[in-house]
Amino acid sequence: MKVLLANPRGFCAGVNMAIECLEECIREFGTNIFVYHEIVHNRYVVEKFSSQGVKFVNHLSEVPAGSILLYSAHGVSPEIRAEARQRDLRTIDATCPLVTKVHLEAIKYAKANYNIILIGHDGHDEVIGTMGEAPESITLVETPDDVDQLSFSQDDSLVYLTQTTLSVEEANLVIERLKQRYPNIESPPKEDICYATTNRQHAVKQLIQQADLLLVLGSQNSSNSKRLMEIGLAEGKQAYLIDGKDELQPEWFETVETVMITAGASAPEVVVQDCLNHLKEEYGATIEEITTREENVTFPLPKELRQLQSLRE
Repeated sequence: MKVLLANPRGFCAGVNMAIECLEECIREFGTNIFVYHEIVHNRYVVEKFSSQGVKFVNHLSEVPAGSILLYSAHGVSPEIRAEARQRDLRTIDATCPLVTKVHLEAIKYAKANYNIILIGHDGHDEVIGTMGEAPESITLVETPDDVDQLSFSQDDSLVYLTQTTLSVEEANLVIERLKQRYPNIESPPKEDICYATTNRQHAVKQLIQQADLLLVLGSQNSSNSKRLMEIGLAEGKQAYLIDGKDELQPEWFETVETVMITAGASAPEVVVQDCLNHLKEEYGATIEEITTREENVTFPLPKELRQLQSLRE
């Protein structure tokens, strides 16, 4: 068996920054720390921090007054920030800067009296946070059919924004339908789908025809990881989204000669290596790592944590 190992894969700069934020907080304050929602959408990462004593919550009512609270990489709404202040929580913002960019765009266009069409998945943490910036101005759509149901006129001031972790192709289908219905609709100055999402999708599209089976390391609630699996399925390949080697099924490999492996932007490299080792041991797999694009993006820690680092040093 041959394994095509995609590069780039795994952690993006925003996920790296968010995890570093939590690790730095643990060093500074201990593990009696709360995180609003999952720090990133990955079971391995969340379980690792939970085992150390970090508490992940879905409601701020679960956080005692005066506690330390991290906002996850997916961002939060102004309503959550206001509630945190009311509860006298010490907050540290681990929101990915690319998500913050979309929030700022929503605020800017809402102040300019635009109707904002947000392309994204209903209920996703990032979408909830973005819509919270200007709920009276934002309408959510997910598919071209949703666009057909919009009631705006050609004279309305319209702009579209997107969730950062969408399938590029699916987002483009919605954008094309928007432009057909509303030729004057405006777009963000720079596309919202993040570089890492785009690069990982590009790698799958480029390599998938050489493989019989696609394995995506990532959790079921990870939007960008699901999109990678869906690309493989759309190409007529077997494709599975798994959290780790324990979910591998022997029957998947019965007639397979070439396996492609990648990882979503919130999946740690350790789970990739565990799967590779398993395939080597069980099937004598050989590994060929193929780089389709170079990545060198990094994001600094929030200012407050950088200051704490400096004081400690």
